[in-house]
Order: sequence, then C-alpha cells, then structure tokens
Amino acid sequence: MARPRKTIVSLEDTPYYHCCSRVVRKAFLCGIDNSTGENFEHRREWVDSRILELATIFAIDICAYAVMSNHLHVVLKVDADKAKQWSDKEVLIQWHKGFKGTLLTHKYLKEEDLNQFELQTVNECITEYRKRLIDISWFMRSLSEPIARMANKEDKCTGRFWEGRFKSQALLDEAAVLACMAYVDLNPVRAKMATTPETSDYTSIQRRINSAMKGEQPPELLPFVGNERLNMPNGLMFSVKDYIVLVEDTGRIIR
Repeated sequence: MARPRKTIVSLEDTPYYHCCSRVVRKAFLCGIDNSTGENFEHRREWVDSRILELATIFAIDICAYAVMSNHLHVVLKVDADKAKQWSDKEVLIQWHKGFKGTLLTHKYLKEEDLNQFELQTVNECITEYRKRLIDISWFMRSLSEPIARMANKEDKCTGRFWEGRFKSQALLDEAAVLACMAYVDLNPVRAKMATTPETSDYTSIQRRINSAMKGEQPPELLPFVGNERLNMPNGLMFSVKDYIVLVEDTGRIIR
C-alpha cells in the first residue's frame, strides 16, 4: 500500500531525498520507441532543462540527476533555512518565476495600495508559497506536468504521461547521499546507454566533469565544499575530485 508522502518526508531527519518518476503508455516514450523506430530523444532535453530551471525557483538544490529513456532520477536537498530567510517579497518573486500567483500578490510586489483584507489574503498566500517552495511533491509535480502537456501535444493525445506517483527515498547520512548520487550518475553506464560518465548525456555527472575540466563547478548543481569546517558553506561535504574518481572507479567495476 502506498504511504502518504508526509510520512516519508521528514526534514527534521534529513534534507536529502532520492526521487524517481517513470513514464507510462510505451516503454521508450522519452527515448527511441523500438516498435516504431520513432525518436523521442529530444524529450530528455525538455526534462533536463526543466530540472535545472526549477532549481532556480525552489529552495531545493540538485545534488544529482539522470534522465533515462523511460524514467528519471533526481537527488534533492531541501534548504528549509534558505526559505525561512527569504523576505515576504522574495518569496513572491521566487513563486512568480514559475507560477502565476494571484492578482493581489502581483499588486503587492508593485507596492500598490491594498486594504486590510487584501493584505491578509496576500500574507496567507506568502505562508503557503513558502511551504510549497520546500516541498519535494510540489517540485516533482512542477517538473512532470509541463513535460506531460508538451508530450501529449506532440503525440496529439490525452491521458497520463507519467505514473501517478513518484517514488521517494530518504537519504539519512553522508554515505547514503554519496552512494545514491553515484548510483544515479552511473545509470546510463549501467543501462549501456553510455560507456563512460563523461559521455552520459542529460546527467549531472557530465556537467560536473565538464566544469571540473575548467577548474569550476556547475552553478546549477549543489557544489562539493570539502570537509566540514567553521563557517561551512551550503554544499556536499566531499571533494569534487574524489567524487569523480568514485564514480569513475565504480563505473569501471560495473563495465
């Protein structure tokens, strides 16, 4: 029996979660349909772009992701402290980046005069939006719905594109986070869609390797910040070099 999401997600225990969504209808709706030979590979780019876009809206960081032929994986870190520190206006600005909001929330940002009842309504919206911006269910919903609409329009059909519920798993310690990230990043190698991590398209590991070759880290992903220390910045307590070596060595074992 499926469990309510609120019983699975507990930010008091961990901010890290591994989420997975799978498509329905046919086996390769996001890749190449073996029955017809039709290529849907461009849809993986839709998903890739949407994941990175949502990271600029939500107070949720992307640790790792992989867009496969018929499913996707994301490892997320919920940054509840960031959402708490946002001012009321910042919450609305973030929300309006991806959602319409209401007439009153737009008036509030334009600093137009609002009566007491309207201000109360706006404050209620801000409270609700602040909660949604750290909600992985809202994140995954905001990821899947636009892709489903685009795919259905392209296929000239209606109905589900994704399975009804995404799967989520709490990652309770650093070892679990790193192991899960490596698992996600190596999915294309495991599925024989790529021979090396750097040739694994639509994955976080490809972005990290390309940036590492320039001595950088990709700004759209949660960075590696090394060992724990004073004034610790937000990031993964591991070095990017060591992580890439971990993925490389694990990938060679798989092959």
